[in-house]
Amino acid sequence: MVLRDENGGFIFDSAMLQKQANLPSEFLWPQEDLVQAQEELNEPLIDLGGFKRGDEVETARAAELLSKACSEHGFFQVTNHGIDATIIEAAHNEINTFFNMPLDKKLSLRKKPGSLNANGYSGAHAHRFSSKLPWKETYTLLHHENDPSNSNIIVDYCKSVMGEDFEHTGWICQKYCNALKELGLLITELLAISLGVDRFHYRKFFEDCVSMMRCNYYPPCQNPGLTFGTGPHCDPNSLTILHQDQVGGLEVFSNNKWKAIRPEPGALVVNIGDTFMALCNGRYKSCLHRATVNRNLERKTIAFFLSPREDRVVRPPQELYSQEEPRKYPDFTWPEFWEFSQKHYRSDVTTIDNFIKWKLSSKPSGTFSSIA
Repeated sequence: MVLRDENGGFIFDSAMLQKQANLPSEFLWPQEDLVQAQEELNEPLIDLGGFKRGDEVETARAAELLSKACSEHGFFQVTNHGIDATIIEAAHNEINTFFNMPLDKKLSLRKKPGSLNANGYSGAHAHRFSSKLPWKETYTLLHHENDPSNSNIIVDYCKSVMGEDFEHTGWICQKYCNALKELGLLITELLAISLGVDRFHYRKFFEDCVSMMRCNYYPPCQNPGLTFGTGPHCDPNSLTILHQDQVGGLEVFSNNKWKAIRPEPGALVVNIGDTFMALCNGRYKSCLHRATVNRNLERKTIAFFLSPREDRVVRPPQELYSQEEPRKYPDFTWPEFWEFSQKHYRSDVTTIDNFIKWKLSSKPSGTFSSIA
């Protein structure tokens, strides 16, 4: 049995779907995509403590580890990152608030098809896709900390849209995002050091950034080998900072193999997105990754996405290109790329390359076919 809305769209009712022996066809992925990971990525665990203290030896070591990881696959984990464990725990508790809402309440908070507004609920991204659906629910909250008129944007959203009962949820998520943004800016400093450019170049670029928090819930699935919690994709934003529980499921495509990232207690997973790949002229990689699901256990994660302010022009610092190493990407803005990735193209390993082709061709919006 599959639930449909008034427009015939798929409704992700996880409680009902978990009881079914067979997966609905919308969740089935091609056999060639379902190759299982047989080994771990062995990404570096970077201790930020020395860098934060100003220890030059520890900073150089951290920058070296970061450079190697980002040149190979764009993933690393950080410890001593300064995010209080109580904030992380509180934010995870609020995930339950989102996903334990009655189905009709969730559906009333759904993102609208074609909308570029990040806020809202999504069940299996069914508002965007009609096939190869991910086995998950998400709730996304937009965060603009440095806009004086929106210093409590998440609190205001939760109260006005979700209801007064969600004000506490809003404060917890706002506090989490404020802390993650500061960590993100710190990481941009280390990225700049590792690339040999001015330490504060990227920090200044992202000071008034656009960011958002995405809560992910992956229910148990009776047929985990036939679907994904999140299908293979590259992140279009600049940086992603992920806190995952201890269930595991994140996998990265490196050296032509899928490799698992082991959850490390107290650590946060960081990865380079397509936009930062353009900001460093391709020196660092935005890597294909995915999330699997578990037959018996639910999994929850919180992803924080860092992106440039809407009017910032994405271009690398001059030190990273020359006649011998020309620019790999033309100038663009984050809203242009975001719209392309949300409306015209299902994210994969070639998203940014196809965006650049689309941009350089000067074709009108809508030339790309709708997402299947």
